[in-house]
Amino acid sequence: MPSFRDQIALVTGGAGGIGRALGRELAVSGARVVLTDVRIEELEAAAEDLSASGAGVDTLQLDVSDAAAFRRVVEDIVARYGRLDLLFNNAGIGITGEVRDMDQDAWDRIIDVNLKGVVHGIQAAYPQMISQGSGHIANVACVAGLVPFPLTAAYCATKHAVVGLSTSLRAEARDLGVGVSVVCPGTVATEMYDAIEYIQVDKDAVMAAIRRGMVPASRCARQILRGVARNRAMIPVNAHTRLVWWLYRFSPRLFFVLSGLGFRRVRSVLRTSTERSDSEGP
Repeated sequence: MPSFRDQIALVTGGAGGIGRALGRELAVSGARVVLTDVRIEELEAAAEDLSASGAGVDTLQLDVSDAAAFRRVVEDIVARYGRLDLLFNNAGIGITGEVRDMDQDAWDRIIDVNLKGVVHGIQAAYPQMISQGSGHIANVACVAGLVPFPLTAAYCATKHAVVGLSTSLRAEARDLGVGVSVVCPGTVATEMYDAIEYIQVDKDAVMAAIRRGMVPASRCARQILRGVARNRAMIPVNAHTRLVWWLYRFSPRLFFVLSGLGFRRVRSVLRTSTERSDSEGP
């Protein structure tokens, strides 16, 4: 693991999953970590767990969709430590379902967190890093930010946007002393899949399709930090991401055929379970 000794790191979505794992690995490498999350009880439990191992961890409740709140968090960190060296825009939500079944509220919620949350983090931290002449922003997207998947159009839309935002910002930030990376993991074994909102979709069928190939959150976090230490523009994390991304670029037609097969299998399970429920009656 690279050393981040004495660096000040802010991690959003730090109550669990990749965010919590990032907090642990950063702390082990010597950083002072500020974990934020909207879920305060889970956040405090994560901080207690990390602090028990001797790590230096602070916690702040934060809803990343609130731009003013994000600015206050960064201001608080700078007031306390004098700078902010690392920002990991990790917070996100998932919504799975066909576009025809999604209402406006679902679209607003996923855009507010997954896209605007990243924008708010950049708006809050980037000016401070420019004034320091140093810093690094790592925006966590997904393999869904590189290739399209059925049933996740809204999620893909936000993650594609994060990839475009990150790669464009990197070009602007380079001469200002600020590094920017976009993280694109494949499937990672976290509790996020339990928190995903499934709209007219059979959760078990979806999980059966993606469970194979999951990597532990700790391994994902270490890969992310190695990429940040090397100032990589894109951090694909695992072999699954690289394989799917390569296939999509090599043969988009073949990719759509294969992803379509998986989609039809999930849709078939949904239709069968719905018909069974209807036949059983109340």
